[in-house]
This record gives sequence, structure tokens and C-alpha cells, in this order.
Amino acid sequence: MNRTADETPDTARTDLPGGLDPREVSAVRPQNGAVDAVGIAVLACCAVWVLIAAAGRSARPEGALLALLAVTAGYAAGRVLGAVLPVLAPAAGAVAVLALVLLPPDRVSARSEAPFLGYTGADAALLVLAAGAACCAAWAAGGRVRRTALQLVAVFAATAAFALGSAAGFAVGLAVVVCSLAAARMGRHRLLGLAGLALAAALAAGGSCALAADALPNRVSAPLTDALTRPRVELWHQAAALAGRHPLRGVGPERFADESGALPYGSVTPPAGTPRSAPLQLAAEQGCPGVALLAVAYGWLLCALWRSSRPAPVVLTAAAALTGLALLATADQVLSYAVVTAGAGFLAGIATARPLADDAGGSGDGKAPERRR
Repeated sequence: MNRTADETPDTARTDLPGGLDPREVSAVRPQNGAVDAVGIAVLACCAVWVLIAAAGRSARPEGALLALLAVTAGYAAGRVLGAVLPVLAPAAGAVAVLALVLLPPDRVSARSEAPFLGYTGADAALLVLAAGAACCAAWAAGGRVRRTALQLVAVFAATAAFALGSAAGFAVGLAVVVCSLAAARMGRHRLLGLAGLALAAALAAGGSCALAADALPNRVSAPLTDALTRPRVELWHQAAALAGRHPLRGVGPERFADESGALPYGSVTPPAGTPRSAPLQLAAEQGCPGVALLAVAYGWLLCALWRSSRPAPVVLTAAAALTGLALLATADQVLSYAVVTAGAGFLAGIATARPLADDAGGSGDGKAPERRR
């Protein structure tokens, strides 16, 4: 029996977006509705715990609930647009972030007093997500020219973070681009890549908590304190002290500034609204269960990416960008901005969506159907 044109190995390879290996595409796991159900349950538990931590106190749970609503809305939008427009949606998102952050000429300056979100670190976090979205679009696009152009957009987004005055944002954004290029060689070993990213996030979170609790030797804590600045580390000490006094429910959402002034460290550092670290803020304001729920949410995200039907380069690129955001969040207050959490949800939705063209027998970009073994 003669082979048809779309069954030849060479044609099957060129029909796939970005020149991906058809063996990798055929090996992806079909998405399971149980993963989405678990995600809904995790978000519901997070919202319920916020209300429990705020009960009976003059707390303000609205900010945490708004962040949960933003990430949920962003995820839903990403799933819908990622199914309909798997290339255009992430590309448009990356360009939109660049336009919002960089279009006004006075914002591309380390001395700018009017960043898009009012805080340079939050703008840099958005640019990290934009770099990840551009790389995801590059791997979903067909053709070397389009792929290279979108990767250059990602590099530009990372460089823009440096122009805004965020060296950390530049380093993380550049790392996302490098991880995206390396993801093309991962093939069917996406689980190994996700495990490495999870380890990096765990080390960053654990290191910040250990530094806050004075659990590191002086030869390690001294240079870290100098790099992170002493006022920031003193805020971390305050958060650790509050978490130690209120390990179950914390002091209540958005009550860190009210409670930290009474601590011994309060005389050293002026009261601040947050400790500038997401895990430590949750530990201080929502207790150990709040930190555990954050870890479970991140673990669920990695599991959803592992089960995603998208090719490994798209999945690992999104995971690298979201892990980069997690690294920034361990040492800054970037998750306090609803736009940032919505952007993270949008990128996660893009990477876990199943393009409608796949269900119709295509590759997601109008190409010929991919061969399944």
C-alpha cells in the first residue's frame, strides 16, 4: 500500500509548528478534567482561608480576594484565547505589555517617577511574563522567520526591564529566554524540566524564610543581606516574628503594618505595608496554612502544565516564566498587583489550553494534521 503525502516523516516534521519533533507531540498527555477540578478546589480553599484569617479582626481581605479573582479571570481568558488563537493571543499579550510599560518616553528611565503600575518591580514582573508569552508564541508559530521575530520580542522585553532599573527583572527575563531555547531539546522529558523549576522555586522560598528566621550561618547571611539591602531583610525579620507569634491564622490580611510596629525590629525600620516577600507576607498575615496553600497552588500549576496537551517547549517556557515570577515574588511585593496576577493566570491558561485546530485534526496553525502513532 502506498503512503499518503502527510504520512512521510519529512512532511510530518515540517508540518509541525516550529519544527517540533512529531514524536514529542504525539507523546503529550490528553488533558484531564480532574486537573481543572483540583485547581478550582485549591482556589476555593485559598479564598475560604483568607476569610477565616480575617474573621473577628479589623483585617482587610479584599486585596487577597482581588488577587485570587484576577488570577482566575486571567486563567479563564488564557484558556479561551489559547484555544482559539494559540499564536496570536500570547504574542498580542506580550506586545500589549511592552506598549503599556514603555510607550510613554519618560518611563524608560531608572529615575522615572511614573511607572505603569506605580512600582518598577511590578513593571519588571510584567515584562518577565511578556518575555515568556512571546517565547510561547514563537514555539506555537510555524516558520523560522516568525519564530525568530517573536524570540527577539522576548529579548527586548527582558532588556526593557533593565532599562526601567530592575536588574533582577532583566536577569530573570533573560533566564526565561535561555530556558525557552533549551526547552526545545527536552523532547518528551518535560517532567524533568518542571522538577528543576520547582526545585529552584523551593530553594528561593526556603532561602528567604531561613534568612528571615536567622537560620543561616553568618558567612552566608551577611552577603545576602548586603545584596538584598538591610531594610528589606529587617522587614523579613518582622514577618518571621509575627508568624512565630501567630502560626495558625497570622495577624490577618493586610495587617502587617499595624502589627509590625510593636516588634523590636519596628524601631529599626519604619512600618511598611508588606514585608516585600509573598511567602513571608502570607506567613505573617495568614499563618502556616496560607503558605501551604500557596505551595499547593504552585504545585497544581506545574501538574497542569505537565498534563497539558501543548508541546514541551510551550509548556516549559510558560513554566520558566511563572517560576521566574515566583522568584521575584520571594524578594519583592510583585504579587500585590492584580495586573501581575492576572498576567500570570493568562500565561498559565495559554500553556494549558487545547487549540481548537487540534480537535479538528490540525496542528493549531492551519497546518496539515499531525500523525499519531
